[in-house]
Amino acid sequence: MTTTTEHEHIDSVRDRLGALFPDVPASVIDETIAAEHARFEGNSIRDFVPLFVERKARKALQAH
Repeated sequence: MTTTTEHEHIDSVRDRLGALFPDVPASVIDETIAAEHARFEGNSIRDFVPLFVERKARKALQAH
């Protein structure tokens, strides 16, 4: 059985957002993801963090 780590999920988020926002520089996408990811630092339940990061980052990038 294969386990996907949170880091691998965040990499997938980065790929999806990069494809969804091709006109936004990769550095902006990375900074947005990092900022949203940092908001969940210290939370003990990590299963849904990548999903929340993607949703919040997508909203932030849409406003960009």
